[in-house]
Amino acid sequence: MPRPLLALPPFVLTLVLLCAGAAGGELVNENLLVGAPAGYKVGFQDKTGKLQMIEWVPANETVQNWTEMVTVQIFYGLKIAPEPFMRDLEARWRKGCPGAGDARPIANGVEGGYPALVWILDCPKNPATGKPELTWIKALQGNDSFYAVQKAFKFMPSKEQVVHWVKYLKAVRVCDSRLAERACPHLKN
Repeated sequence: MPRPLLALPPFVLTLVLLCAGAAGGELVNENLLVGAPAGYKVGFQDKTGKLQMIEWVPANETVQNWTEMVTVQIFYGLKIAPEPFMRDLEARWRKGCPGAGDARPIANGVEGGYPALVWILDCPKNPATGKPELTWIKALQGNDSFYAVQKAFKFMPSKEQVVHWVKYLKAVRVCDSRLAERACPHLKN
């Protein structure tokens, strides 16, 4: 089963900059804006020339033993639309999980000038853990990079959890300091 895409920390829109650094309280160039879930900690992070990834897990869990996870991935320089990315991930997901269903898109359109897609993948029984796995993914096609934020569960979430995490994914966005219509927010130091 492929690793979940990426996780981050409090829901009340703490901005986490994963692409470009902030100088003097300003974001420069293209940036992924995502809030870090309250009560989560960084369980894993890595950055190479082509990929930055962070996985957040609840404070009392690890990436080796988790029930929930948020994963954030930035694919530097990747030029792909969200739908082909979804189809590729779906194929790998199905290969890793016998009985996995098709990817189920739940939102598709343009957000802040960027193509965006949200979909669900489910695995009735992950062969590696023996547990079910349900994952929601939001992908955004930036001008400079490709962004994916994933929320994964090893259980069926409650209605309240669904509402909470859909709002969370809806708040994820991309901005660009070079484009007035996609301007980044000012950060307070």
